[in-house]
Amino acid sequence: MSNSMTIEKKIIDEFENRTGYVFKNKKLILEALTHSSYANELKINKRHHNERLEFLGDAVLEIVSSEYIYINNPDMPEGDMTKLRASYVCEPTLALCAREFNLGELLFLGHGEENTGGRQRDSILSDALEATIGAVYLDSGFEDAKAYIHRLVLNDVENKALFYDSKTILQEFVQKKPVKTLEYKVIKEEGPDHNKSFEVATIIDGEEVATGRSHTKKKAEMEAAYKTILILRKK
Repeated sequence: MSNSMTIEKKIIDEFENRTGYVFKNKKLILEALTHSSYANELKINKRHHNERLEFLGDAVLEIVSSEYIYINNPDMPEGDMTKLRASYVCEPTLALCAREFNLGELLFLGHGEENTGGRQRDSILSDALEATIGAVYLDSGFEDAKAYIHRLVLNDVENKALFYDSKTILQEFVQKKPVKTLEYKVIKEEGPDHNKSFEVATIIDGEEVATGRSHTKKKAEMEAAYKTILILRKK
């Protein structure tokens, strides 16, 4: 067995172990995990990266999440249902879901993306997660894809919905407490201009509560706010 085939097998095995889904057609999951930068560098047929599967997975995710919201919120008006669905399937939330099973370390990336932090970039992670949904759908059909989405995306939805609007929710949360100040502070900034990484802390009454890290200050603040909400809820 060649070295490349050995690596592919290890990645497939690891993906299946982490997600609980075993592919009948292993080529589908390899395609789902292949970013266009990798295909371009190796001059692979452009159909052999994950953008087409992402397109399909996005559609499957929308119908499954819509059904979930419809069934579990019988009195919710359409506008609120749309907003709630957006909180489940937005890029930051899907990236959060992908990080929960370290999807980034299983991706095939080109050297450029690899060297600029692509394995942790929200856009790459969310697209790859949608591509895996498309791959499961083609491999086994709608019901297995639905189960996969429920397991990896729609689990713990209450907390994930918080992530979508975490800064607003945190502001409202602390206003109900005897808190004087809430601020976000950049505590670390690394990397060149084209690949910045920010670490931001939430500071409540002068005390650091939680930190978030991302390629933009806004997303780092969202993550820090989300972690802070979870901490404060336990108190």
